Amino acid sequence: MPQLPTIAADRWYETQSMADGITLIHEPWIKPFYRCNMWLVRGRDRDLLFDTGLGAVPLRRSVPLLTGRPILCVASHTHYDHIGSHHEFADRCVHCAEAAILADPRNDLTLADPYVSDEMFEGVPPGWSAAAYRIPPAPAGRLLIDGDIVDLGDRSFEVIHTPGHSPGGIALWEATTGTLLSGDIIYDGPLIDDAYHSQLDDYVASLERLLRLPVSVVHGGHFPSFGQERLRVVIAEYLAGRRTAGCHLASE
Repeated sequence: MPQLPTIAADRWYETQSMADGITLIHEPWIKPFYRCNMWLVRGRDRDLLFDTGLGAVPLRRSVPLLTGRPILCVASHTHYDHIGSHHEFADRCVHCAEAAILADPRNDLTLADPYVSDEMFEGVPPGWSAAAYRIPPAPAGRLLIDGDIVDLGDRSFEVIHTPGHSPGGIALWEATTGTLLSGDIIYDGPLIDDAYHSQLDDYVASLERLLRLPVSVVHGGHFPSFGQERLRVVIAEYLAGRRTAGCHLASE
């Protein structure tokens, strides 16, 4: 494999302002299939950060939007590409079904073992070593269940338990704006349903539940955001068996 360029820490993250006070944070030097979308939602009393990426470069000190305000850090689930920097935030939440993984995020439990390699990158941060990659423990202060409310003061999100991709996957639903922060249960790309703790029946039930929401916009765990019409298409394609992917994509 050709030598990858080294990317300075201050160039590792990019931000993009979306509608309704939401900002996308991502790692542009990671290839799209592996690149996690981190969603920052501005609130009156505190901000919400939904997922924290790979953690190869410190997140909080690299993104100015993440300093100076209280932040509630919520894990959509506990795969490596979504919880790498959770330990940087004191106020952490996760669904109760995956609390043990966030507290002890070993590479075999977070899917780092089959996925993390130099093949993920277009450029690497200083000192990067795939062989040395480990996620620091980040025990949650609050365990979430279906129906819980994440309150930011002037806006709130309902926790929707979305098992299937993983047992403790969650989406966050803001009814007033029709905004769905979906994590990895649904996004406009290859959907993963064959991880070691995936369950197909749960996956189908979760997608069918999301179809009943009056969604305006879906901000997924990967790939670009989309609206209700595209949501229906993506789910229909998955249910018809035309939109799946497994760990074999890690080597493509």
